[in-house]
Amino acid sequence: MLGFGLAVVINRNPIASALSLVVCFLSLASLFVSLDAYFIGVIQVLVYAGAVMVLFLFIIMLLDLKDVKRRKINTVGALGGAAVASAFILQLWFVLDSFAPGKLTFPAFGAHTARELDDVRQVGMTLFTTHNLPFQVIGALVLVATIGVVILSRRELK
Repeated sequence: MLGFGLAVVINRNPIASALSLVVCFLSLASLFVSLDAYFIGVIQVLVYAGAVMVLFLFIIMLLDLKDVKRRKINTVGALGGAAVASAFILQLWFVLDSFAPGKLTFPAFGAHTARELDDVRQVGMTLFTTHNLPFQVIGALVLVATIGVVILSRRELK
């Protein structure tokens, strides 16, 4: 997953970058499935690897992006970026090393009760009780964004 995430950033071709993002999304879904979160894994494939990537490819085709010519590498910028990335990784290492719950083992698969494994019911109840207002706001934002894309993509007749 990390390799294809790096390929998303490194690729100069936007289509190759988008396809690398699809593989990255599928890898993330496989990680969810390996953690016994089947519902989240399926939603990851359906929503992100499916619908969002179709939207990304539509935007790429709409903008008619071409390959970008390679520029000369800025040595100072590259060294500064490497220093910041190294500092971030070092800080992340120390934080995760001192996080006590992260060192506990997972319970056995058979130890769960049927009620704990009902992912769909838990996600639905959380979505429509605790997070009802943000869910409705996101729906309105997606509707406005869709209308905006349709209006912006229309060709004007002369």
